[in-house]
Amino acid sequence: MASPSISELSDQIESLELTTEADIEVAHIRFLSKKQGVLTELLKAIPTLPPTERKGFGQQINQLKRAVEGKISAARENLAAARQAAPTTLDLSLPGRERPTGALHPIQQTLATIREIFAKQGFTVAEGPEIEDDWHNFTALNFPPEHPARDMQDTFFLPSGTGEAPSTLLRTHTSPVQVRVMASNTPPIRIIAPGRVYRNEAISYKSFCLFHQVEGLYVDTHVTFADLKHILYAFARDLFGSDVRLRFRPSFFPFTEPSAEVDIWWARPDHPEGGQWMEVLGCGMVDPEVLTSSGIDPERYTGYAFGMGVERLALLRYGIDDIRLLYENDLRLLDQFA
Repeated sequence: MASPSISELSDQIESLELTTEADIEVAHIRFLSKKQGVLTELLKAIPTLPPTERKGFGQQINQLKRAVEGKISAARENLAAARQAAPTTLDLSLPGRERPTGALHPIQQTLATIREIFAKQGFTVAEGPEIEDDWHNFTALNFPPEHPARDMQDTFFLPSGTGEAPSTLLRTHTSPVQVRVMASNTPPIRIIAPGRVYRNEAISYKSFCLFHQVEGLYVDTHVTFADLKHILYAFARDLFGSDVRLRFRPSFFPFTEPSAEVDIWWARPDHPEGGQWMEVLGCGMVDPEVLTSSGIDPERYTGYAFGMGVERLALLRYGIDDIRLLYENDLRLLDQFA
């Protein structure tokens, strides 16, 4: 089929009726498409014409091209104007739809508050891996092999793949961070180590297999147990108010000597005695053996350490009576913190 003449193309372009987006698309493909457009094909044919005819023919094609582009541009403007002027079904008098407001989880809120409290006391934050080796998690903290104290923490060991006894584990506390910091820094050292820890414990209203811990460490000359009690009383008053009730009980931890556990009074109206003591942290003076294994001279330096469970502090702080609620992602609980 012979190609249409210039005059025929001019008439076709002039008679174009572009009232929809589809019309515009069809016209663009028909005349301007780089692969099959009529005007594009004519431009490609210019080299086959006698030299004297090429210039005039090219000018005519460009004139047609501008005419098509003008038609398409005008059609698009008309469609845009029509859309803008079209009546809307939107009722602008209706109130807007409220989007739900998010918030930090109560565990994260408690963690952030703990960080702020200890930052005011001059503590910096240190972090470490959640997958640890036996040395940092146990041996360097005065847990010798076969020591019965290792049974205090039911550990998630990772398979070695070689048939040998596993030496890699999910950390049972953030104390390995303290070991790493002491091994790579010279006193004075004043840090807290927040993070997740894992223990194979029975799940109950106050215990979970995964929980968050914040451990603190202060090593310097002339550090005493009185300094430790002072910092913990100041922390508790800052977190729970000046009327908070604390008690220290003698305890045992392989990495501190002497050691103590700290309880906070948990007021519960449904309890026969109006509440109960809840253990929230362990503490003590850093054992000289731990200082030595980390390369610190125990004859020159002393230090204290403490470790607290964030979930239990969150229960006390927000009046939640079951630790499992913190891990169920129940919007009825979480919406209260939005």
